[in-house]
Amino acid sequence: MAATTQVRLANDIAAQFRHLPHDDAVTAVAGHLRSFWEPRMRGQLIEAVAAADPDVDPLVADAVRAL
Repeated sequence: MAATTQVRLANDIAAQFRHLPHDDAVTAVAGHLRSFWEPRMRGQLIEAVAAADPDVDPLVADAVRAL
């Protein structure tokens, strides 16, 4: 999967947790990424966040930093 696919998937996950307070949402998204994404997928998402991909949802970026 391309990094853009990882970003889209992560943004979709973040949308599911957006109703929570920010810190709880960050924890939930990071937990999902840790539990259900394989290391290669997480790595591609981490690269997208490190490259400041403008498509990355800020909640996703915060969750990646929390990993």
